[in-house]
Amino acid sequence: NIVGASALLSTTLPVQKEIVEALKAMGIRDKVKVIFGGAPCTPEWVEEIGGDGYAENAIEAIKVAKRLIGVKD
Repeated sequence: NIVGASALLSTTLPVQKEIVEALKAMGIRDKVKVIFGGAPCTPEWVEEIGGDGYAENAIEAIKVAKRLIGVKD
């Protein structure tokens, strides 16, 4: 399973962190890969909040998702 979320404004970045925290609280974080992106999002932010992947755009998100689940192009 994969969850992806994009942030449009820097004020929405905290919601990305809340997603990771919610998955942990539900006890399923280890079963779900999480990809984040969006204009204010950076690879460093994704690492800081415990995400599994960063994508600059939707095409990259597909590539990241495939890599995370072990699908080769």
